[in-house]
Amino acid sequence: MTEKHVADIVPVEHPSFDEFVATIEALRAPDGCPWDKVQTHQSIASNMIEEAYEAVDAIEASDKPHMLEELGDVLLQVVLQSQIAADAGEFTIDDVCRTVNEKIVRRHPHVFGELQAGDANEVLDVWDQIKMAEKEAADAGAEEPEGLLDGVPKSFPALMQAQKISRKAASAGFEWPDVEAVWDKVNEEIAELREAYEAAPKSSNGKVNGEADPAAKAAVEMEFGDVLFSLVNVARKMGVNAEEALRGTCGKFRERWAFMEGAAAGQGRRIEDLSADEMEELWAMAKMLEA
Repeated sequence: MTEKHVADIVPVEHPSFDEFVATIEALRAPDGCPWDKVQTHQSIASNMIEEAYEAVDAIEASDKPHMLEELGDVLLQVVLQSQIAADAGEFTIDDVCRTVNEKIVRRHPHVFGELQAGDANEVLDVWDQIKMAEKEAADAGAEEPEGLLDGVPKSFPALMQAQKISRKAASAGFEWPDVEAVWDKVNEEIAELREAYEAAPKSSNGKVNGEADPAAKAAVEMEFGDVLFSLVNVARKMGVNAEEALRGTCGKFRERWAFMEGAAAGQGRRIEDLSADEMEELWAMAKMLEA
């Protein structure tokens, strides 16, 4: 940490963290747990994703006791992966903490340095500039420079991946001048999607018949993806997180649907047995109750 904040922030001890690290080390010891001892980085990699999603669910539900538990499960994955690395002589949990601390300090010169940032959007601009400079420095000493987008994990959810990809491209100057220009692109992509759909063979229910023409279906899927990608850029230009926005909409739909199911059950009926008009009426009621 720089001199600017040394007098203001005094590191405190975290005995519970140290005890937890020791517990995981004991599980991996020769006389430890048979399951923990045989785990590798790869064997438990998917657990990191599962625990992160469960933590997000608890956060979005404002379920503090559940959040406490799920954050612990996320921490378990970090500490266990670090212990596996320590056992192999690769790195330790202290290396992990030191490295991320150095990175956070380095990427916040508006806090730990003299740079100024007036709002959250300016902070993101600073963050992108610093990451770009870090990449250029790393590329200078590498035999094969890393591509700008290589740092965006392909395992990310598609909307999150699209927003991070577009943000990185924008940081390199590949950007629309304003949000109106992106709306023009959205309309262009929608027109191309409709054209591809109209040209494709379709089943009686209106779905593209991929068996009759696999290439036509692939073209429709590609154009649909282009529409979504362009909409993600609208979100980015507006300062909206597309992934969070869609998650919010999914949650809202779930709540309205649960109300509809409950209302149908109150009539002694299944929701599948309601007419379209009855469903629409319940949907309107659900919306009205949200206001």
